[in-house]
Amino acid sequence: MAERSMNPDAGESREKILEIKDLCMEFSSGKKQTVKALNHVTFDVYKGENFGLVGESGCGKTTLGRTVIRLYNPTSGEILFNGKNISGKLTRADRDYITRNLAMIFQDPISSLNPRMTVEEIIAEGLKTRGMKDREALRGEVAAILNKVGLLAEHGSRYPHEFSGGQRQRIGIARALVVKPSFIIADEPVSALDVSIQAQVINLLMDIKREMDLTILFIAHNLAVVKYFSDRIGVMYFGNMVELADAEELYAHPVHPYTKSLLSAIPQPDPLSERNKQRLYYDPSIHHYDSEKPGFREIRPGHFVYASDSEMEQYVKELETR
Repeated sequence: MAERSMNPDAGESREKILEIKDLCMEFSSGKKQTVKALNHVTFDVYKGENFGLVGESGCGKTTLGRTVIRLYNPTSGEILFNGKNISGKLTRADRDYITRNLAMIFQDPISSLNPRMTVEEIIAEGLKTRGMKDREALRGEVAAILNKVGLLAEHGSRYPHEFSGGQRQRIGIARALVVKPSFIIADEPVSALDVSIQAQVINLLMDIKREMDLTILFIAHNLAVVKYFSDRIGVMYFGNMVELADAEELYAHPVHPYTKSLLSAIPQPDPLSERNKQRLYYDPSIHHYDSEKPGFREIRPGHFVYASDSEMEQYVKELETR
């Protein structure tokens, strides 16, 4: 089967807010060796959607998020935000544009907050970099955003260590939102929290997304959480995007063996079903890409998989029998 396009969203008419084109990111590992954290990744994120990015630790999810927000400089490829190329060398105006429009919620709500600063100082930092100097105006903005994330204005005078993990993550969310960005990268925002708190933070993000008309790139390894939160989902394995589809389509009709292995690991609420379910394990040696070049190909409308020609034929037959 011929490869239709390296762009997973080709032909769509929705407004693109983020375009990732053939993105590569390499890190030096010493002795002139490099580690390829991102390997020619290509996908788009549409305005107003929740795009989930999943995969095991070390697959490149966080690297991708940090490269988009330009904490890392990409080795090659392009990143377009609202049609503007924000990859390559940045001017001061480019950096201002990124900090005004993109913000990141980090995984660890403890280490990402400066323990020597009050909550008000932490949250107001972004406003100060944008030129707001008036003390009362800063205090008012901080109080408003604390209220939006479910905290009190008086919490602004306290320090991060005085809060629980869930409250610290709310502070991290407030810090990201106070500059009124249009795009949020949420990097494992609930993985460091107790299960009882995770749903509260996810529901908060969904409420704020609707209220502020945000677009969110949601990075996680918990597929149950990602399904609940995301409109579309991309699956990554060792720097490659191996599958991308609408959330319902991906969970109902996974194609790539790695996606199947991830889905088989989701715990079942019924103990009997959990005990009897079949756990699948992914063996990358099943692919023979030395003799057949793989590509990111459309197997159903909006459903893409990383596969060779022979694998595509196999996957198509498999879908037809379901």
